[in-house]
Amino acid sequence: MQTGNLPSGLPERTLGWHIIAWCSRYIRQPDGEHAGRPWQFTREQVTFVLWFYALDDAGKFAYRRAILRRSKGWGKSPLLAALAIVEFIGPCRPDPGRFVRDPFGNLHPAGRAENAPHVQMAAVSVQQAYNTMDAVRGMLVESPAVRDYNLDVGKTVIQFADGRPGKIEPVTASSASLEGARPTFVVADEIHHWTKSTGGFAMARVLSRNLGKRPGGMARMVMTTNAHAPGENSVGEQEYDAFIDIKMGKARRTNDVLYDCREAPPDVDLADADQLREALRVAYGDSTWVDLGRVMAEIYDPTSDPSEMRRFYLNHVVASSDSWLDPAEVDAVVLAGLGGAPEPGALVALGFDGSKSDDATALVGVDVETGHAWVVGVWERPDGPDAIGWEVPRPDVDKAVRDTFENFDVVAFNADVAFWESYVDQWAEDFREHLFTKASPKHSVAFDMRNRLRDFTRAAEATHAAIVEGALSIEDHPSLIRHLKNARRRPNNYGIGFGKQSRESPHKVDAAAAFVLAREARRTALEAGVIEKRARKAPGTFVSF
Repeated sequence: MQTGNLPSGLPERTLGWHIIAWCSRYIRQPDGEHAGRPWQFTREQVTFVLWFYALDDAGKFAYRRAILRRSKGWGKSPLLAALAIVEFIGPCRPDPGRFVRDPFGNLHPAGRAENAPHVQMAAVSVQQAYNTMDAVRGMLVESPAVRDYNLDVGKTVIQFADGRPGKIEPVTASSASLEGARPTFVVADEIHHWTKSTGGFAMARVLSRNLGKRPGGMARMVMTTNAHAPGENSVGEQEYDAFIDIKMGKARRTNDVLYDCREAPPDVDLADADQLREALRVAYGDSTWVDLGRVMAEIYDPTSDPSEMRRFYLNHVVASSDSWLDPAEVDAVVLAGLGGAPEPGALVALGFDGSKSDDATALVGVDVETGHAWVVGVWERPDGPDAIGWEVPRPDVDKAVRDTFENFDVVAFNADVAFWESYVDQWAEDFREHLFTKASPKHSVAFDMRNRLRDFTRAAEATHAAIVEGALSIEDHPSLIRHLKNARRRPNNYGIGFGKQSRESPHKVDAAAAFVLAREARRTALEAGVIEKRARKAPGTFVSF
């Protein structure tokens, strides 16, 4: 089933028909039983090519970027390898005054080759970049294009043998040629692996900037991806979230990014073999080379993770089997959100989860009357060279706490004491007269999760239930949303809590913890009758949590 924004029907004006005809002459099947024969697009691939090269009324490309999301083995890499060749030597730019006819007899603009083409095959790993380059070479080595276009098909770079400017090259985040380049076309492969820790974030930004250096708006990028794992905050997830935001009316309407996705029906029962086979047929469409029996054997392997199998083969965006929350549940309470912080002077409760360097530090507020949560601040280790020796800027965090007390009527504050004992004690001393809740024996807001696991687990379960029931709302803040989706179920003697995927995982959950602490602070404030007492301004002290 088609779930992206690929239009129905066929475009009125496209270079695609000229490109498809050109490919049948100059591109060869790189492998398999038909290796060496003229390249043939499937019907789905033809539709994608036609729309990606569609032109608007001004003769410009209708789409500046495309995301192609398909199941594992569908044929994403070979298709994009073919387009890389097209962008190198094929009719990839409008040629005013010339036309071709489609199979139905309609006239469409003809194309011409790019002047000084620079095509980059981008991936976060060297191996992946060279895998895609291998497909490009395989399509050219037995092609008449080598002779007709005088090509030098090298192992690492494909260029013109006579020294004319132009090349196809693989690049990664560490490539010296990445910054400052002026590519005419970029293939961004496997963007579900492009994360902060792999260098994918920085690379995506650099590639986009580089494409913008070319005049005329003709330099573009195509991204390929499997269904991403929610919460990893990959480039694949970011592109999906942006598409959903536009679809749901949460972002400015834009029609210049093509998100082409085909997935199996969402309610398929993996235990029903007939239903599963039919679902796989839907997901793979006309990719007839895929052995569905082999795919089913992989899905039914006892060592396979069902959620992983859904992502790989059914193209479903689903949470990991041990996720604390379903991503759709998180998105639902974000859609119900009331925006950012409440009006100055509002009754609020705070939750704080601190760290020193490796984990994030987060301060989250909750409006006591409405229950709406917002992010006061999240401090996370940056990527790249700035990460070396980085520590949480404690003065900035301290200022954020004090500014919040200055701007709002803070009536409850729960803070994890770890790494921040002196600050927490000072906050308790400075602000205890503002609070209505009962004081801890030490007169502080300290909450050591190692010693109060039962209380935190119960608070986490209450928050989980409220999210599932849609009984709360949260600010549309990327860090809070990401941390909630990162959280993994952690059963203990008191119930179901949550934590990181692993101790060394780069996928943080600290804002989720601060959120739970803030909601628990709100609960204790409500139980203390804070709303009723507000008019009387009864004195109080910090609560420990």
